[in-house]
Amino acid sequence: MQSKASAMFSRIAPRNARMIINFVRGKSAAEAIQMLQFTPKAGAPVVKKLLESAVANALRAGADVDRLFVSKATVDKAPNRFMRRWRPRAMGRATRVTKGVSHIHIELDQKG
Repeated sequence: MQSKASAMFSRIAPRNARMIINFVRGKSAAEAIQMLQFTPKAGAPVVKKLLESAVANALRAGADVDRLFVSKATVDKAPNRFMRRWRPRAMGRATRVTKGVSHIHIELDQKG
């Protein structure tokens, strides 16, 4: 049985979120939550909350929590439509300030 959870438009750069996602991919759900609790990276609380949501979705569907593991985890770049900022440049020009926004998806599956 698979359970999914996704965080859309998370205010973290995809590169930073991928470091955390690669850290937990393939691990059991309980072990991944434990590791994220003590990881001093900016994306750890975001991914931990998302992982807890996926576990809650699995519990609601009647899955065995002890057999859950992170089977698939991806991070994609989201469109930067909310954080539109401009920085002044030379000769009266301006350039966009791009802020990192991510779509994070996690799927849990049961072993065995």
